[in-house]
Amino acid sequence: MEHIPLVDLRAQQAEIAEETEAEVLGVLRSAAYIGGPAVKEFESAYANYVGAAHCIGVGNGTDALELALRATGVGVGGEVILPANTFVATAEAVARIGAVPVLVDVDAAHLLIDPMCVAGAISPKTQAIVPVHLFGKLAPMEEILALAESCGAAVIEDAAQSQGARHNGKVSGSFGVAAATSFYPGKNLGAAGDAGAVTTNDPDIAEQVRMLGGHGSPSKYVHDVVGMNSRLDTIQAVVLKAKLRRLESWNQKRREAVARYGELLANVPGVSLPVPRLDYEDVWHLYVVQVNSRDAVLEFLNDVGIGAGVHYPTPVHLTKAFSYLGKGEGDFPVAEAAAGRILSLPIFPHITAAQQQRVVEALVGAVKAIAGEERRS
Repeated sequence: MEHIPLVDLRAQQAEIAEETEAEVLGVLRSAAYIGGPAVKEFESAYANYVGAAHCIGVGNGTDALELALRATGVGVGGEVILPANTFVATAEAVARIGAVPVLVDVDAAHLLIDPMCVAGAISPKTQAIVPVHLFGKLAPMEEILALAESCGAAVIEDAAQSQGARHNGKVSGSFGVAAATSFYPGKNLGAAGDAGAVTTNDPDIAEQVRMLGGHGSPSKYVHDVVGMNSRLDTIQAVVLKAKLRRLESWNQKRREAVARYGELLANVPGVSLPVPRLDYEDVWHLYVVQVNSRDAVLEFLNDVGIGAGVHYPTPVHLTKAFSYLGKGEGDFPVAEAAAGRILSLPIFPHITAAQQQRVVEALVGAVKAIAGEERRS
């Protein structure tokens, strides 16, 4: 039985192997491991792709968000509004600098940050709003930017899942005063290990990010502030350069796969499909359906070799790490309800129609079988 992974990184590597392996060998021979030429080349290429004046490569996406927050002046005790439905790293970056994560609910259609909830959460202590472009979908940036302007808050995009997503010609990572992205291997633009970046049009923010990520040092052995060690290494830049050249075609293949799923799952009882927005170019980092008895369906799929997953099973406020925020069940009902129903199906640029057919057959079989068992019980 063929195993169908949630994401096939081997297929991506096979496509870029010839060019990257030779360049990686060159890095090893030159010993230019940190800050080699490939880093500057990638930073320039990614900034140009996003439409930002600056790109600063860093160690990972969580560092990118922390550095962006610090560089824009968010400090101890400042409030940062973000959605409850996100990976914990979004809130983690806020907490690490001593700021206060202010969680809000998401909209039911797209599970993205709800502007009406943001409006209700703004206070005199609000220093930033972090919209998360989840699943490869852009958050409602026009509404978020307007709210931020009304209260003087910075908008810092969490663009970890949305490389290449667009709205009205603007690309993810170019809407806010700064944006943080992750190049974790499974992302649409993924490295061969941990990596991340901050993009911005503000030269002062760019300078601050680079300094803070280099031990708070504007020049060697001069340390103006307490920083951290977070840099994009040369080998990751080599891999990212090669994948960036293919990102547009890979994102288009994801859209084609989504269209196939839509046809195969149309009118299937018990399966709710993700809702696209016609004026947005989504990049479908994840293909998330909703089903009843999700955990049982997931177990069934995994047992028959389908690499489905859940993103994410626990909203931030219900994790032990953020229990100190004082929020509990019922505080963010949309995020909580979705957390028990969402199911991520395999999607990646190299997925075949035959693989998708098998995924759908297994999903339909699981939903029917489990529904039948529940009726009998």
